[in-house]
Amino acid sequence: MSVAFRRDSDEEHKEPRFELPIPAGPNLVTENSPALIDARIAALEAEATHADEPRRSEIARSLRYWHTRRVTAIVAPPPPADAIAFGSRVRIAMDGTERDIRIVGDDEAEPAAGLIAFSAPLARALIGAGEDDVVSLPGKPDAVEVVALL
Repeated sequence: MSVAFRRDSDEEHKEPRFELPIPAGPNLVTENSPALIDARIAALEAEATHADEPRRSEIARSLRYWHTRRVTAIVAPPPPADAIAFGSRVRIAMDGTERDIRIVGDDEAEPAAGLIAFSAPLARALIGAGEDDVVSLPGKPDAVEVVALL
């Protein structure tokens, strides 16, 4: 039979599923992050017990990511009281609006909740600043004022 008339399996036409990308650099985390990672792993493992095959392969992919992140996690020391560093809680003013943020690890980041990854431009600009300092963002000089270290 001609190759043109043979049915290929559906698997041959699927997009390859690459591993979840691991952020570059050290895996710095806050003091409660290891427990959050463990909870995420436990939830995924529980879900895998009753998932269908396609979902199980997605879960296995996520588990590989989270196990790697758990093993490579480095709990950062507490931040200093007089300067912004990883783990700092800060009140900032941007565009006339004040908001409280905390500088956290990549996997903990949730900007809407005020959790900013240490690798984000805002966090990189703030690290090392102190209370009442004004820092610049790319393309915006004097964009952020540090109101208070919390």
